[in-house]
Formats: sequence, C-alpha cells, structure tokens
Amino acid sequence: MTKIIDFQTDPSKYRHWRVEYDGDVANLFMDVDENGGLFEGYQLKLNSYDLGVDIELADIVQRMRFEHPEVKVVVMRSGKDRVFCAGANIRMLGGASHAHKVNFCKFTNETRNTYEAAEADSGQKYIAAVKGACAGGGYELALACNHIMLTDDSASSVALPEVPLLAVLPGTGGLTRVTDKRKVRRDLADIFCSTEEGVKGKRAKDWRLVDEVIPNSKFDDAVAQRAKEFAAASSKVAGPGITLGPLARSFHKSGAVSYSLVEVELDRPGRKATITLKGPDAAGPGSVTDLHARGDQSYLLRLARELDDAILHLRLNERELGLLVFRSQGDPEAVLAQERLLLENREDWLANEILAYWKRVLKRVDMTSRSMIALVEHGACFAGVLAELLWAVDRSYMMEDEFEGDNRPMASVTLSPANFGPFPMGNDLTRLQTRFLGTPEAVTALEGRTGAAMEASEAMEAGLVTFAYDDIDWEDEIRIFMEERASFSPDAMTGMEANLRFAGPETMETRIFGRLTAWQNWIFQRPNAVGAEGALQRYGTGLRGNYNMERV
Repeated sequence: MTKIIDFQTDPSKYRHWRVEYDGDVANLFMDVDENGGLFEGYQLKLNSYDLGVDIELADIVQRMRFEHPEVKVVVMRSGKDRVFCAGANIRMLGGASHAHKVNFCKFTNETRNTYEAAEADSGQKYIAAVKGACAGGGYELALACNHIMLTDDSASSVALPEVPLLAVLPGTGGLTRVTDKRKVRRDLADIFCSTEEGVKGKRAKDWRLVDEVIPNSKFDDAVAQRAKEFAAASSKVAGPGITLGPLARSFHKSGAVSYSLVEVELDRPGRKATITLKGPDAAGPGSVTDLHARGDQSYLLRLARELDDAILHLRLNERELGLLVFRSQGDPEAVLAQERLLLENREDWLANEILAYWKRVLKRVDMTSRSMIALVEHGACFAGVLAELLWAVDRSYMMEDEFEGDNRPMASVTLSPANFGPFPMGNDLTRLQTRFLGTPEAVTALEGRTGAAMEASEAMEAGLVTFAYDDIDWEDEIRIFMEERASFSPDAMTGMEANLRFAGPETMETRIFGRLTAWQNWIFQRPNAVGAEGALQRYGTGLRGNYNMERV
C-alpha cells in the first residue's frame, strides 16, 4: 500500500526545525535530521530537504501567525556549520515519481508565499541570516524572506545551480523571484543561474542577490540588531495567541475522510471526490472576546483548517481522482453572521488572521490541478466566503425549482462584502473580477445585491453559476458531464484549466505557478534530466549528464 502523506504535524513531532522565541523576535533554525526523510532511499545531508521538511515549515509558519502573534520578526537561519541549506534533496528528486516532484514543488512554493506575505498580512517580517552555502532551494528559502543578510567569508555564497548541475530549473520560483522581486539585471542573472559555485560577498550585494553583506566576526550581532530595528519599526498590536489543536479527522476503509465540518467521499471508478462543507453547527460568536475564547474551534477557522487539509490530502494521496465536486449544506445566514464578525473587526489580530488564512486556502483551491465543479443544491450554504468556491471551480450547477421529495430550503447564492476584496486570487483580482473580466460593470452591479439570497433564475441571470437544472434534468446532466470529464486526458485538462483560471494581469505569483506548471513540469520529464543518463540520475557519480543536444 502506498504511504499516506500526512500534512498535519505539531511542534512535538518536529525533526528538522526548531524555534526560539524572544519576545517580538523568533529565531527559526533549520537543523535537518539527515535520517528523517519522508521516504527511504536517501539521506537529507547538508540541510537538504524533502516534502516532510517543508510540511514542518508550513506548520511553523501557520503557528507563528496564530499561536505567536506577538512575533514581529522571524530570523531564518541554519542550525548547522558551514551550510545554510543545500536545497531540495537530489536523491529524493531522482527517485520520486514525476507527479510527486511537481506536487512537492507546488506545496513548497505555497509555503514560501505564505511567509513572503506574512509582513503585509500579519505584520511578521522574515529575515534570512545566511551563513555557509545557500544553494538551489536553500536560496529560494532566503528569496521568499523580506530581507537577506549574507556573511562575508570564504564558505558563504548564494547559488541557483540547478541548470548546470541537474538540467532542471529552480522549481519553486527561484528564477522568477530573482528577476521580478530582486530585480536582478538579466545578464547578471544569466551568469548567476549558470554558475555552479554561486556568488559571494560584495558581488552578491552589488548584483541585488542579497540586501546586506556583513563581516563574519560581526554577523551575529548585526542580525540581532537588524531584527530589533525591524521589530521596533513595526506597528503590529496583538494579544495572547490561540492554540491550534489537532484536527478531528478519521480515515475510512473506502478512502473517505471525515472531519467535523468537512466530508470527503471517493468514487474511484468515477475518478472523482466529493467535498461537502457543513454550515455552522452552533450559534456564532457574539463578540471578538467570544471569538478568542473559542480559539481554534471558531467555525470559519475550523472549516478553513479542515478544507486545507482535505485539499492537500487529495492532491498528494489521491492523484487518479481527477474531478473534485464541492457541495455545501447549512444555513447561509449563519455563515454570513460568522463572517460579519470577522469583517467588522479586521483590526483584531485573530479576526484578521482567519480572513488571511481563507485567502490562502482559496488560492490553494485555485492552484489545484484537478477539474472542479460546485453543486448548489437545495439546503446549500454558498454565501459570502463559501460562495468564492463557486468562482474558483471550472463549472457550477444549481438546482432550479422544487425537487420531488426534497423539503430542504431552496438552493440560493448570497453575496457579501467578502466577495469584493478580501480574498484576491494570485492575479490580484477578486474571483468575481476575474469571472467578469470583459464586463467589469457586472461586478459593480453585483455589489448592490449583497445580502440578498438569489435563487437559480436570479443567479443564472447574474452570471454567478454556469447551469441551472430542474428535477427532470439534474441527475442526467451532471452524470453526463462527470463521465465526459473523467474520459479526457488528465494532462490536457491540467493545461487547459491552468490557462483558463487565471485571466487578467500577470503577477509574480501567477508567473511562478504558471512557469512551474508548464516549464518545470515539462523539464522534469525530459531524458536530459531524469533519463538513465540524465543529470539527476548521474548526480554524485562523477559523470555529467549525457544530453540530447537538440533544441526543442
């Protein structure tokens, strides 16, 4: 049986990272256990990492936001001598399936995006304190920080050596961050990305690869001083954090997964998974004080954590289920009441963090390489933030009029202020702005309809759903669509969906994921990289890759 990759962890289980908290500064040490790989067959030497290392990092970054809101500056550093991080483990990449490699790259970049945005979203600024070799994915860890400090000695350098050494690309956004974020000159970037040994000292700063270069003897003091300065300049105000406890989750023999608010059902012959979201199961918090008292059990935080885990589980562990079907059941007014408290109290750190987390979860849905549809059935609670799923998916179907024997409330869609700003996509537009890119006046008109429950005819007229069917046609139309979707090439579907979902302007984020989907996905399958005589397979043998020199 294939090993289930679990994205849930906690500090008691960490093997690769440790955190030391000092008031408003946190020191985050990467100290990888070389025998702690997620799979057998490789050692994580030189602070190299695999997906398991990054799962821990993602957990730390998340807990930093919710459990330690007092932190204003996070200093990322190495717990080992003479090496910051050697990047993704080459033996792991050489032995992993193509699908695992690509999903690994996607998850690691989502994690980097999370702490890259932490200053803007949460008032937490990340400093990379680089001592020793910082190569490949190690430099990508640093690139996602807000500020990079490099010690000036003979052993410390930054490098992106994937092209000359491995015949692949810096797969989680390295090239894009060098050009778009660091704004390194193109010709200098060309030298940098084709040089195995990387760049050191003053040249690294002159080329914009780092922000500061400090003599080794003064480095630790300079890092501490810079962290204090950044913390003092922060205006963040936060009270005591909350604890993120373990999720209520159970796996069934059928492969289904049950959470407290999310149900995941699998149809393996039909190659689909159905994700059902439940509305609030109790009265919402009446105040911010109540919100804090409920902690990780507040409805919208609990639902976000469970949906996030479900999406990651399906991505990595159920790769042949090509269609995700989103359903919801519950009281839409109760969802909106929970949401309203957050929107009206965004100055409160916890309300702000829950909203920022929903932004990340919805982006995770956007970036999932599966066909996705939503079914707006009677009794559904697609309102406010949950309605965002209707425009994240590829198509949506809505029940129209009464269904025989169905006494649930009529299917409806309800807009709220949450649909007009708080949850932008990677293109920096809302999902409604992206949906109505050619008719922006439609979005303006929809803002005037917030709070009104729109049944099928109104939702169709407003362009909020794709199709509406009555009792006679509902089952047949959806069955035909699902059977057709399951018959298409998954490669073609991934390419088509990734192209269609991100209309509008390009951003650094869309470029990172677009290039990951197209370029790295393609390169990871080329014999020059992964063939028997390719660079990934020959790495460490003393032999260079035997390349087919034809340009494609």
